[in-house]
Amino acid sequence: MKDIKWVGSSLLIMGLALGGCSSKPETETTAVTEKQPKQQQAEAKQEGKPEKASEQVKETEIPEQPVRFDRYTEYPDAQLFIEEMKSEGFSEAYLTEVLNQAKRQESILEAISRPAEGRLTWGRYRKIFIEPKRISQGVKFWQENRDVLVKAEKTYGVPAEIIVAIIGVETRYGRITGSYRVLDALATLGFDYPRRSKFFRGQLKEYLRLVREESVDVTSLKGSYAGAMGYGQFIPSSYRNYAVDFDQDGQRDIWNNKTDAIGSVANYFAEHGWKKGEPVISAVSLPATLEEDWFGKGRKGLTPKVTLGEWQERGVTPGLSLSPEGKATLLRLEIEEDKQYWLGLHNFYVITRYNHSNLYAMAVYRLSEKIKQAYNTAN
Repeated sequence: MKDIKWVGSSLLIMGLALGGCSSKPETETTAVTEKQPKQQQAEAKQEGKPEKASEQVKETEIPEQPVRFDRYTEYPDAQLFIEEMKSEGFSEAYLTEVLNQAKRQESILEAISRPAEGRLTWGRYRKIFIEPKRISQGVKFWQENRDVLVKAEKTYGVPAEIIVAIIGVETRYGRITGSYRVLDALATLGFDYPRRSKFFRGQLKEYLRLVREESVDVTSLKGSYAGAMGYGQFIPSSYRNYAVDFDQDGQRDIWNNKTDAIGSVANYFAEHGWKKGEPVISAVSLPATLEEDWFGKGRKGLTPKVTLGEWQERGVTPGLSLSPEGKATLLRLEIEEDKQYWLGLHNFYVITRYNHSNLYAMAVYRLSEKIKQAYNTAN
């Protein structure tokens, strides 16, 4: 990775940079729907743990007004950060130099305050990602990397279309991987964004470990506004834990090496429990009355806790033949004046481990279906 070369890239801000995409909504006929007044709320992205792949950008606490300093070494938390990293063998001189090289980026602070998941309905959100150009580009990416995707599916049990869809949603198949220096992104959010400062300082630590392990210049790597990198937008901890050298050339390069990027995404899903051959969602029939607490709220609400047998006792009957012992979440998605209802199964939950949002997981799954259909037709 010493000779990583960078191609031009632009900032990916979900729902902002791509918000102008326009296409007709896909037709979905298997969901249960009911009329409702238009609403302007959708599930917000919740805080992610360091092991998540891509950035998590929403939190519920009231923001504090940070005190700004000219250099990050002047921040009250900087000395503690330096002392903690010195215990891992980093020199104080090096750490001081790194923090002095980090530059605050105001555009990052602006971007992280307006995640698309916090303000879009499913009807608007899906138009960003499930559109003809992204589907056709996905087919081309699959065709160009057919052998690698076959190998990844065989090795990790994750369908090729899911891998392709993740990369398509995250970076348009490597076209938009982020133009911020990772150092700047993580320092800006670690010291100037109190809501998430602990999380991002943790990622800054992971980043320093990463560049030491991979022997790269700390200022050389680029990524998103939240420090996510490469084709699959791995944050530093995800890179260290889940990136793989899939072509066995001695480097884990998720920036320029599609083989490593594909293998790394597949490994991430496998490590988070993807179950080969199992469905992702199921259509449902519903009882006359639905209780509001049946729908999970926030990040904790993404975790399936109710068994399918228990759902059936409540009158929520899956359209698929499924084991009553399996667990599922009840999903409610808004499209214009309608509501759709689905059961999110185990593999749906696994997709949310990549990004803590039901909207995100549904977008990945629906895009994967469209890409697979177009790929099979083309071949």
